[in-house]
Amino acid sequence: MIVSVSAVLLLAIVVVVLLRQRAVGIGSALTCAAFGFCLASTGIAPALTQALHAVAGLVSLH
Repeated sequence: MIVSVSAVLLLAIVVVVLLRQRAVGIGSALTCAAFGFCLASTGIAPALTQALHAVAGLVSLH
């Protein structure tokens, strides 16, 4: 749970930075958010969660 909250916060910061730099528009950001919600309800969601946990485990080793 902590990893997913941290990932959400990190991705939210990235989206805010991209919006402020006008590298991505509001429509694109909303589309990506909607895609994330749809992706979370598919069968691949557990595999993505495991991959995020593995990456977090690698990062925490350093």
